[in-house]
Amino acid sequence: MSDELTNVQRLQRGLELFLSKDMKGWTDLCAEDVVAEFPFAPEGSPSVIEGRAALYEYLRGYPETIDVRELPTTTMYATGDPDLVVMEWSVAGTVVRTGNPYAMRYATFVTFRDGEIATYREYWNPQVFLAALDGQGF
Repeated sequence: MSDELTNVQRLQRGLELFLSKDMKGWTDLCAEDVVAEFPFAPEGSPSVIEGRAALYEYLRGYPETIDVRELPTTTMYATGDPDLVVMEWSVAGTVVRTGNPYAMRYATFVTFRDGEIATYREYWNPQVFLAALDGQGF
């Protein structure tokens, strides 16, 4: 039996790091040249982030903005392409600044290269995001 993780297991590890608010650990799972896409990002938020360092800069303040306390649902799908994992997941928590509840559902497509996240494309509802943050950005 191999000690090598599957890409589904790698992505599960990423969720564990995210939930523990370890944004550095999460971005360390990414390739140096990772491309993260957020096609439905609201105005004022980036829809594409290129590079591990830039992604970390984007995510490092997330725990001070949104206190994610649980992942109520997580379903991962291995695909016919061993480097592609599709994930449906949700988060529940609180907006730190306002105390507003935060609940979001995501559909995420993750491509791995040599055991690292090469592309990360995440779909979510910007209206829910903006309402929880009282119209202010991340």
